[in-house]
Amino acid sequence: MLAQINRVAFELAGIPIYWYALIIVSGIIIAMWLSTREAVRVGMKADDVTDFMLWGLPLSIIGARLYYILFDLPQYIADPIQIFNIRSGGLAIYGGLIAGGLTMYFFTKYHFISPWTFLDIAAPSVLLAQAIGRWGNFMNHEAFGPETTRSFLESLHLPQFIIENMYIDGAFRQPTFLYESVWSLLGVILLLVLRKRPHLLKKGEVFLLYLIWYSFGRFFIEGLRTDSLYFLNIIRISQLLSAVLFIGTIIVFILRRKKDKNLTDYDRSFGDNQSII
Repeated sequence: MLAQINRVAFELAGIPIYWYALIIVSGIIIAMWLSTREAVRVGMKADDVTDFMLWGLPLSIIGARLYYILFDLPQYIADPIQIFNIRSGGLAIYGGLIAGGLTMYFFTKYHFISPWTFLDIAAPSVLLAQAIGRWGNFMNHEAFGPETTRSFLESLHLPQFIIENMYIDGAFRQPTFLYESVWSLLGVILLLVLRKRPHLLKKGEVFLLYLIWYSFGRFFIEGLRTDSLYFLNIIRISQLLSAVLFIGTIIVFILRRKKDKNLTDYDRSFGDNQSII
């Protein structure tokens, strides 16, 4: 018999607390801690990160939920109460990033902080939170791929607890949650390595590389998923958005370098920024 993990971690006063929620919250806390450390290291205020999170976090969650609902609207029209049921999942990363990005833009303008600077500080931490958050999908038995065999999963040298929890709806499934988690984690390492190399990246390019890396991997991984949201029932919306982001960000990266020969280095962009905080 397969030893599958219970989605419920424990109960508190009779209320079930799901692994999904615990993992998502853990990823957010770690991302906030790392961003705060980097902000202090480069001369910004730690409070800038925490103050942003007071607005950015709830609005990002709302954005992630609205994005998911928008592209699966008939289900929620039929049962509107399910709009508020996020304990079982239903948060779209791209929706959270869009809402968080818009919140960040207005926050940085209000506090006289360069948006590029703020994005550079946050990018690796956000990607790490995404890598962690995919394990919430694992606990919820969602974000999986097509049918496969146990022997294939064993050939990937996966731990037994992953293999057994990939038995979903009567068949073993491709662990697309794991593919994206590993891809995101590799991206974190890459960004941190490149960010520390002096004079390599310009202000804003840590964030742009984050978009390029994540959208490239997400495009292919999304193609394997069986629970994708679709645009006009024709194309997977996350694949479409990934393709647009990947191509658009590369164009922005190149044009910024060509048009502005005086772009500030990432590791030197904070002294000037600090003077207007």
